[in-house]
Amino acid sequence: MGLCGFVMTIPMEKKNVMIATSNHSLGDRLKIRRKQMSLLCGFAMKIPNEGVKEKKKRVVKSSQEVMRVLKSTNKDPNSAFLHFMVVASSVVLTTKACNYMLQILVTHNRVEDMAVVFDLMQKKKVKRNLNTYLAIFQGLYIRGGIRQAPVALEKMRMAGFVLNASSYNGLICFLLQSGFFREALEVYNRMVMEGMKPGLKVYSALMVAFGKQKDTQTVMSLFKEMEGLGLKPDIYTFTICIRVLGMAGKIDEAYDVLKRMDKEGCKPDVVTYNVLIDALCTAGKFDNAMALFVDMKASSCYKPDRVTYITLLGKLSDFGELETMEEIWDEMEADGFVPDVVFFTILVNAYCKAGNIEKAFDTLDLMKKKGISPNLRTYNTLIRGLLRESSCVPDVFTYNLLVGENGKIIGDNEKFGKISKLLLGLYEEMCSKGCKPDAITYNILISSLVKYSSVDKAIDLYYDHVGCDFAPSPHTYGSLIDGLFKLGRHEEAMLFFHEMAEYGCKANRAIFNILINGFGKTGDVETARHLFRRMVKEGIRPDLKTYTVLVDSLCLSGKVDEALCYFEELKQSGLSLNIVCYKLLINALGRSHRVEEALLLYEEMQCRGICPDRYTYNSLILSLGIAGMVEQAVSMYEELQFKGFEADVFTYNALIRAYITSGNTDHAFTVYKKMLVVGCDPNVETFVQLSNQTSNVLFGG
Repeated sequence: MGLCGFVMTIPMEKKNVMIATSNHSLGDRLKIRRKQMSLLCGFAMKIPNEGVKEKKKRVVKSSQEVMRVLKSTNKDPNSAFLHFMVVASSVVLTTKACNYMLQILVTHNRVEDMAVVFDLMQKKKVKRNLNTYLAIFQGLYIRGGIRQAPVALEKMRMAGFVLNASSYNGLICFLLQSGFFREALEVYNRMVMEGMKPGLKVYSALMVAFGKQKDTQTVMSLFKEMEGLGLKPDIYTFTICIRVLGMAGKIDEAYDVLKRMDKEGCKPDVVTYNVLIDALCTAGKFDNAMALFVDMKASSCYKPDRVTYITLLGKLSDFGELETMEEIWDEMEADGFVPDVVFFTILVNAYCKAGNIEKAFDTLDLMKKKGISPNLRTYNTLIRGLLRESSCVPDVFTYNLLVGENGKIIGDNEKFGKISKLLLGLYEEMCSKGCKPDAITYNILISSLVKYSSVDKAIDLYYDHVGCDFAPSPHTYGSLIDGLFKLGRHEEAMLFFHEMAEYGCKANRAIFNILINGFGKTGDVETARHLFRRMVKEGIRPDLKTYTVLVDSLCLSGKVDEALCYFEELKQSGLSLNIVCYKLLINALGRSHRVEEALLLYEEMQCRGICPDRYTYNSLILSLGIAGMVEQAVSMYEELQFKGFEADVFTYNALIRAYITSGNTDHAFTVYKKMLVVGCDPNVETFVQLSNQTSNVLFGG
């Protein structure tokens, strides 16, 4: 006879408990259900056995056996549930077994019994994991996963699930681990409203989560609420507060927390001081950071550790404080810390940022002499440093690199060839050392090679390693496509654009901007407009740069009205405008003899708080002069000077043209003389503007 058959032999006074409960409320039914299961667990083994030969009772000894029985009865929820409840008093149940029971009940829509199982898990202190809650949500028809916990709690309550403090704590942690910080905060608030006290661990986890989001207000509110509930902050929670306040630049408040720690007998440790040093350095307060560092060295409790030195050296490197950094390096070695690859990479990075490539490579050599193998980050830092160096004033190392065999500075092509060779040399060295390049390495190398006019080498590198050694990103394709456009190889650029999809790489806004600009510069505005429409269709919102390159392309092609249409669309988009689009359109309207419209845009930009630059004034002076509006052109020139701009050759050329167009060669000559007096050298256009007669006068002919 199965367990379900035992019910018929239950004494009458107990059997009455099992009468149908359809007329009771859900809460009452659940109480009765729990009582039923309590009775079953209490007397199931005392069933009368008159007339039946007693068989040897089988005792379930393990949770694994419980799982085996549940799996064999999963199609019969009554037998499975009854077995589960009977053995619950004698077997240490696991989370896996409980979750399996919940899944059986979910399948058969037994929500009330699920609440009983969950209650048992809480009482027996069986760990509730993420799958526990997901099973319950499934049973209550709640979609959206763990993120729906705030909504699910009310439905759980109505279905008879009563969470204790431990369950609330666990649910909050699951939400935080899944990145659902706001939802975790909602569950926390409900827990507190129900009169339960979250654990210190939960408060710390919440504070860390919102600290990462730089939400100082929420972190400090949690800290106060924790104290209000009688929980005493420990060194960990105090340190979290210092870190968050430091990240927000609230250094004075961070110091106040440090003082409070000491006052309350919670001594800070080296981690606390490291956090405060990091905050001080980030805020640029190196004097305070160094003072704190000196205090640490004088202390017997929190001497500087490896993290202290890494923090100080890293921050000093970021801010270019090379001299102080080298002093700290010496102190670190004096304190017995042996520099490893992390320390040397920080030093390499510092020299690269300072543009001192020679010292960066000397540091690489020193590492090798000391038997320290450079790692991926070391090589990436050096490669990036070489890329950055191209825009800096060269040091001795770079100068020597650029000097040819005859002692003269080599031309761009040869120079770029040498730098490309050096970059590829670093790449080959890291590979030979067993240091496998990552996507960052390949992207930096490809960008560098493109920048140094070695596009074909960049393409070879891409095809040699794509798909097997690294997964390309939009940045990879952006460099290649841009480089090909600059060489006029548009068809190849489009091949790379189409190839992106083959590697699961979706074109982003930057890629479309490069394409629109590339085709626009060649005068193929139809393709540029098509690409603009395509990016919008694909859900990519154009930014200011998108509109600017499209407006520029249309202006260059003489399609000013279309450019104005896109400019109006830009104004309606909510994006912040800058001067670039205005001066492009003002120049285009002027060249199209639409001076009045150009002046209207000039007024509009000033109303928006956008100040005209010298290019804008030069365009207007030229346009007004060509239109014969000489007085207005002169007024614009005077306004340029009043705004603090210095007239350049283009300004003077525009004025000369204005006077010549109006037939006033004397004034044109006066402007020319003024150019010479102020030290502004005329160019070819200056002389072209003047008549032959004037030129003869100027040269004494």
